[in-house]
Amino acid sequence: MDFEPSESQELIRQTVRDFAEREIAPHVMEHDAAASFPYDAIKGLANLGVLGLIFPTELQGAGAGYLEYATAVEELARVDPSVSLTVAAHISLATNHIYKLGSDEQRRRWVPPLAAGTKLGAWALTEPSCGSDASALLTQARREGGDWVINGTKNFCTNGGVGDIVVVFARTSPGSGARGISSFVVEKGTPGFTPGKKEDKLGMRASDTSELFFEECRVPDAHRVGPEGEGFIQAMKVLDGGRISIAALAVGIGQGAYEASVRFAKSRSAFGRPIAEFQAIQWKLADMATELDAARLLTYRAAALKDAGATNTVRESSMAKLFSSEAAQRICEQAVQVHGGYGFIKDFPAEKFYRDVKLTTIGEGTSEIQRLVIARKLLE
Repeated sequence: MDFEPSESQELIRQTVRDFAEREIAPHVMEHDAAASFPYDAIKGLANLGVLGLIFPTELQGAGAGYLEYATAVEELARVDPSVSLTVAAHISLATNHIYKLGSDEQRRRWVPPLAAGTKLGAWALTEPSCGSDASALLTQARREGGDWVINGTKNFCTNGGVGDIVVVFARTSPGSGARGISSFVVEKGTPGFTPGKKEDKLGMRASDTSELFFEECRVPDAHRVGPEGEGFIQAMKVLDGGRISIAALAVGIGQGAYEASVRFAKSRSAFGRPIAEFQAIQWKLADMATELDAARLLTYRAAALKDAGATNTVRESSMAKLFSSEAAQRICEQAVQVHGGYGFIKDFPAEKFYRDVKLTTIGEGTSEIQRLVIARKLLE
């Protein structure tokens, strides 16, 4: 068991950290206040090869593993969780769905532009009437000759308003529950496909989260990913990797909040000395650092299992996501407390981390769903 980061992992960490601090950090609050999408940051990350980290070089990817990917997501979240979320949804949900579950022809067609970052991906599962119970989705796809015609509404779709290639889940066999769902690739500009309202969010405001409307949206059968009726199974497989993404995202947020707290505690004085010298503050920092290390180890374990070729990491991914998200939430709350009144204003990063971190306990399955998933695996 080796706890030392690999050479490639350290190279990714330093490369992404340098880029994030140089190119992303100066614009974080500007994008947050305006809820504006960070196009320049995403383009820069595409040029670095980050948007195709886990995909083969022959498909324009970087050929790296999940440990390197988790490291990149973490480093981006340490500076701006919105950018990190954008990258995670693009890689682990949209592109990975096509790469893992698509045909050779579909991989050759869509993965290279997504991995190179010339196209941005989105993944549309959630609907206004169903979230945790994805098997209850109402979007329909009916067959007409060699085509499928999609009708329905999706919401809470990360990259939905800015994505070029969207993986959409729709019911192809009415009344069949989870067995009647299929997935389709829909490209931007397809008649009948329209992005809707962009959500005005509490946190991660620079990440695009939008509604999607499908009205008689026609796609050829060649856009169906995998066998008909296996969409729900596909979604569960993709979410397994997506939970590692959210775990890494939470670790990065926790790291950013912890580092901000250490800096503040060393510079802020009370009663004639830095508050870092007070035991009350020291214990908060100690708890934050300990939870952060534990969360990182759980996340890296799940990523390492993926790299080792494990076909099922449901338990480990869910544990990493559950613990990391809730630990990061506690860390960010304590960061605000360490900052005192300064933690409540936007001039200091603790306020933004506190708003951003909440999504990690919701996205890719709520904490409650993670506990259900873990318990089921334990009792099998």
